[in-house]
Amino acid sequence: MSKLVREWLMALGLYWLTTEEDREEIDAEIEARTGVYCDDAIRMGLIDEEEFREIVEAVLKRRKRKKGLLVEVV
Repeated sequence: MSKLVREWLMALGLYWLTTEEDREEIDAEIEARTGVYCDDAIRMGLIDEEEFREIVEAVLKRRKRKKGLLVEVV
């Protein structure tokens, strides 16, 4: 997991809402959107706070859907 993603999550009060897997997905989503390593993307300003929040929200929603599907199957 990237250092700046962790710092941003903590600064925004979102760190404790995410798992290690979520944070890795956030890193991957930033890299997919920008084409560069996630820390570099943040450092260069390619991702702003609003887009970062959107990415985190999308990752958390995906986790809830996955969890919901697992509960329904069981």
